[in-house]
Amino acid sequence: MQLPPKVTDRAFERLSEIGANEQGQALRIAVEGGGCSGFQYEIKLDEPAQDDLVLEGQGEKVVVDSISLPFLTGAVIDFTEELIGARFTIENPNATSSCGCGTSFSM
Repeated sequence: MQLPPKVTDRAFERLSEIGANEQGQALRIAVEGGGCSGFQYEIKLDEPAQDDLVLEGQGEKVVVDSISLPFLTGAVIDFTEELIGARFTIENPNATSSCGCGTSFSM
């Protein structure tokens, strides 16, 4: 059985800070072809769709479409604040390599 992605409390807290749910939005994590390593993440605020896997916490939602889900088995979705900026990050155990930008990976 495939483990769904896990969302950290920090990521849910950030969604709450920006008022995503109040605006009827969820954080969408999608995997697309392209990027420097073959696949890339698309991370954006979006409305949940019918075939989405919905991960809920602290009144907020993170959604993953059914096509992207197999690429994100066991992944951890987090929010980090660093000197270069604050962003949502994905720690993906399925990725065999990734690039410096942190949004592109290969399997």
